Amino acid sequence: MAKERVLEVRDLELHYFTRKGVVRAVDKITFDLRQGETLGVVGESGCGKTTMGTALLNMPTPPGRIVGGQILLDGHDVLKLSETEIRRRVRWETISMVFQGAMNCLTPVYTIKKQMKETLLQHREMSRQEMDARMKKYLNLVGLSDDVLRRYPHELSGGMKQRVVIAMALFLEPKVVICDEPTTALDVVVQAQVINLLKDLKDELQVSFIFITHDLSIEAEVSDRIMIMYAGRIAEIGTNEQIYGPQGPAHPYTQRLLAATPRLHEEVAELAFIPGTPPDLVAPPTGCRFHPRCHVVMERCSRDDVGLREIEPDHLVACWRCFND
Repeated sequence: MAKERVLEVRDLELHYFTRKGVVRAVDKITFDLRQGETLGVVGESGCGKTTMGTALLNMPTPPGRIVGGQILLDGHDVLKLSETEIRRRVRWETISMVFQGAMNCLTPVYTIKKQMKETLLQHREMSRQEMDARMKKYLNLVGLSDDVLRRYPHELSGGMKQRVVIAMALFLEPKVVICDEPTTALDVVVQAQVINLLKDLKDELQVSFIFITHDLSIEAEVSDRIMIMYAGRIAEIGTNEQIYGPQGPAHPYTQRLLAATPRLHEEVAELAFIPGTPPDLVAPPTGCRFHPRCHVVMERCSRDDVGLREIEPDHLVACWRCFND
């Protein structure tokens, strides 16, 4: 039985309006997120991963602006709501975000308790005892003790601060949590702890996660489906097995990303690389945006845009080599 869709994104466009021109950072992307699943989002720096995440909260970074599309949460279009309604009904209530770099998310002069309490006061009418109980519950849930509430961010390790930020993203019990590079700047032991924590929380709370990273090896560990982004568009979406299984991915970009990833239990003579650099999104290439760097490019790739199409259930690809027309 198919799981319920908690988030549906349709032809979402977010542009940055700069002096050099309009940067098409997110260009008509379409995908969905199901209840209790983790959707991994992978791609090179500048491909639009974080921009897409902030767009889902309808809080683009200036000079960015959402110029088209739909963001449907439980069937209701977030983009049609006023800013007041979004603050009250959407952000941290239905969808929340763990921003990249916990050190930058916590105010250094406030205790953890004060920072968590501010969010609760904005969204809930609760007694002091109820707020304390809620804060302690979610700190304990992420493996932290109650005394963390009395401490300042500088008194916590990097891993502890990351856990605090995760607790703050969860304690209003949203349906969707966006994790933007949650393991960046952490050592490998703490990375593993955070990854295992997120997996446990997904099973325990039935929360749906969007996990943004540039590391395919981490996505293999945490994600049920993988979405590969390139130059503001989606190149491929597939299940974990479709991307990492014996048959492997279908899009040349995904193939090269995997070939550039070291394997722990396989001998690889030489890691692959992708020549060139990502395109300028003020004036992106015609046709497939990956064609200037593609190792199997065809003539029509530079002329026509194939769009994202299904090649098998749950597996969508934007590549002419996968189709006969």
